[in-house]
Amino acid sequence: MNRLKYRKYMLIIVFIFLPLLLSACTSKEQAKPKIPAKNEKPKASLLTGSEWKLPISIPEGEFYKLSGWISDEEVLYITNLEQTSTVYRYQLLTGKSELIYKSECPIVNVQISPSKKLILIHSAPSSYEGLITIIDAKGNEKYHEAIPSHDLVFEWNPNNESQVLVSKFNEDWTFQIMLLDMKNSKSTVVSLPQPFVKWLDEKKLAFLNWDEDNPALFAPLMVKGLDNENEQTLFPKVFQFSTFRHLLMTITVNDQDQTKATYSFFDKQNKEIFTFSIPQLTKFSDWLVPFYDFNEQKGQFMTFKPLNSGEVDSYRGGFELMAYYLKKGSSERIMSGLENEPINFSPSGEALLYGNRYEKIIDIKGRKIYKLIKE
Repeated sequence: MNRLKYRKYMLIIVFIFLPLLLSACTSKEQAKPKIPAKNEKPKASLLTGSEWKLPISIPEGEFYKLSGWISDEEVLYITNLEQTSTVYRYQLLTGKSELIYKSECPIVNVQISPSKKLILIHSAPSSYEGLITIIDAKGNEKYHEAIPSHDLVFEWNPNNESQVLVSKFNEDWTFQIMLLDMKNSKSTVVSLPQPFVKWLDEKKLAFLNWDEDNPALFAPLMVKGLDNENEQTLFPKVFQFSTFRHLLMTITVNDQDQTKATYSFFDKQNKEIFTFSIPQLTKFSDWLVPFYDFNEQKGQFMTFKPLNSGEVDSYRGGFELMAYYLKKGSSERIMSGLENEPINFSPSGEALLYGNRYEKIIDIKGRKIYKLIKE
């Protein structure tokens, strides 16, 4: 039982047995006694930002960016030294960095699997080749393949992490989609009309089917099985969408107020379970979609909300960091006056990586921002 889960467990035990207890709380070995140990001080229920050892002391090279969480207490970050790149795991509570991977060519991106057990490293030996290396959290290599390409986009299968969809772009932005199968150590071409695809479930893919000959603000949201060529329309007009392990989210325009964007969440049966609207900022040809993330454990969706509608270029109002609780059907403002920058939930949902390089961290309960990297 890790430290975070233990503290949550202790909080529940204290609450249930409070009428019977004569002191503040019991120890782990005394979870069920009628007479608790004396002179024991109650412990905090959650880790707080004051316990994090920050900023990170970089062992070697120059900080490039953080990649995400591999546990509630550990994050990954990348450093560069000349033409080489290195991936470290950092322990927030001890302040220790551990080298887990070194690349002889620059690392473009690192993507962590939904379960946090696997790490995909995209490096670039040249402008015309992408190198994919998949390792476990200890650095053991599980897959390796070089792909001629100008750029690569990845989508883990959250229900089967031995599979990763790779959209391969050429210099003229023509594309091809490949399915990497680590279990069988092979890759196969997948026939799809659009390059940006997400997993709807273990065997189905979803995409917006934009008409290149007739540009529009909306496109039909389609679904296609890996094993067949049949395509099905889920929704006729969608601006943007995202999929999570058990949820589908669509972003459209509010029918009653065109200056607002509507976020709708659907279960596996496409039944709407929650919806909300926020002010919308317009760009030259479409709308701004503020950064967001979803924590499955808490059923919590987090995004930035502008104070009012308007144009992106002239908007100066800042953003509110809002939490939406899908099961409760409620929302909560976490912080105000923030910039719209990428966010990434910790596994428990108690903290967020924040910033264009995830160089900051938000203690959600404490509503405080800490710098991960010294300026």
